[in-house]
Amino acid sequence: MSLTLYAHPFSSYCHKVLIALWADATPFDYRMLDDDHPDQMAELKRRWPFGQFPLLVDDGETLVESTPIIEHLQARHRVNTWIPDGETGRRVRFLDRFFDQYVMNSMTVPVFDALRSEGTRDPTGVAKARATLQLAYDWLEANLGDGPWAAGDDFTLADCAAAPSLFYADWVEAIGAERPRLAAYRARLLAHPVVARAVDEARPYRSFFPLGAPDRD
Repeated sequence: MSLTLYAHPFSSYCHKVLIALWADATPFDYRMLDDDHPDQMAELKRRWPFGQFPLLVDDGETLVESTPIIEHLQARHRVNTWIPDGETGRRVRFLDRFFDQYVMNSMTVPVFDALRSEGTRDPTGVAKARATLQLAYDWLEANLGDGPWAAGDDFTLADCAAAPSLFYADWVEAIGAERPRLAAYRARLLAHPVVARAVDEARPYRSFFPLGAPDRD
């Protein structure tokens, strides 16, 4: 077995895959994507011309996008069951998409807008993204179950998606005290050992966050 992950420790979608790899104690070669390693970014783009990451190489096979990567890890390097069978598995898959689409992707809109130069910003798009985050928070507050994790008692793909989504989203648009169930779930995620490891390894890069580098968390 030879696994190579192309990633950056501050990337939310990289967190999602790193959480699964570390939880499974799966050995892999970490290829850092930064200005100090231009050859590694060039190799990523050779394998995936869109240049997005994380990207996993398994014995020469290229895998992209965080959810298919974790599905591959379960199929080929199973330790934990990230996507259970049956009804629970369907809920896990739904919540994975929910966190990626409505929380993670909405969170990135204000972040990337802040990186734009004056005169090119999109206040309407940012307002819409913030409203979507608020709606997503309300839905999660009403629909999270009674178990410790997103889909019950087991830490699954849904929690791999939720951890970076809620971690960064709360910096952009606060969850607030009026959503105690969601806030408590975020706190449990950040206390999970592998999630805490992802957060700690990203701390040196908080200055990259254009809306500020919060001292909390």
